[in-house]
Amino acid sequence: MKVRIGISGGGESLGPEAMVGLARAITDTGFDSLWLPEVLTRPGPDPLVGLAWVAGACPGLKIGTTMLLPGRNLVWLAKAVGTLDQLSGGRFLLTFVPGLGIGGERSAIGIPAAERADLMEDALPVLRRLWSGEVVSHDGIAGSFAEVSVSPLPLQDPFDVWLGGNVPAALNRCGRLADGWIPAFCTPDDAAAGKAVIDKVAADHGRAISPEHFGVSLAYAGDGTDVGALETTPVARRARGRPLREIIPVGLTGLRTIIGRFLDVGFSKFIVRPLGPPQEWRRELEHLAEAVGDLQT
Repeated sequence: MKVRIGISGGGESLGPEAMVGLARAITDTGFDSLWLPEVLTRPGPDPLVGLAWVAGACPGLKIGTTMLLPGRNLVWLAKAVGTLDQLSGGRFLLTFVPGLGIGGERSAIGIPAAERADLMEDALPVLRRLWSGEVVSHDGIAGSFAEVSVSPLPLQDPFDVWLGGNVPAALNRCGRLADGWIPAFCTPDDAAAGKAVIDKVAADHGRAISPEHFGVSLAYAGDGTDVGALETTPVARRARGRPLREIIPVGLTGLRTIIGRFLDVGFSKFIVRPLGPPQEWRRELEHLAEAVGDLQT
């Protein structure tokens, strides 16, 4: 398997120079890609705008996002994604997520959490048809339009769509509709169990997901961090009851260990991010490269 490690720069209000500096540091230290997640109520840039800026400044770097799907106009989204994939030279990596259901994010998304799964089910097949160049008519809960096509199309053909989430419905949806899976806040055992479900669902529907297309998003804490003290924070709510000590490794040695455990259960793509913003991204990435860079193959 090709092991790839991307870096998430989300959760910070990075200015234009700092964002380009982070992208160049990722390239210089040998990591695979820059990821900007989408959480509306947290500091950080809009991912499509931020990644377009980075793509222009660092044209050889792969760029990715875990993006909200519920609530978006499908034609607008198809065109925006096609444009960014063209501008980046076919280096755009896209994972759709339903969005968080906690705090202000629940209302900011504008779609009740209970309705988001149905919207994603309706939207994903339509987006694939638009990205294939079809003239599409659709009347469903995710939108209604008649005889529409979009241009530019993604440079990647076909354009892969990965999904996040690790609840049973999300695993089922991934097996039926996705090209890959990237969960967050899970243990290697959780991930292995989820992968088994996804593979079975895919096989039951006459399809298969490439063994290269299983990854995980990993936060790591600095040396000496008391992860137990985080159990009352919003971070813990995202873990859905799993002890944070089992999910968030402490220090770069701990990160290397948990990546190894994920590799053992068939996961080869990683999006890593420090739990708190580093004082200097380049220095952090240099240390990270010393600790885990050799795992990339």
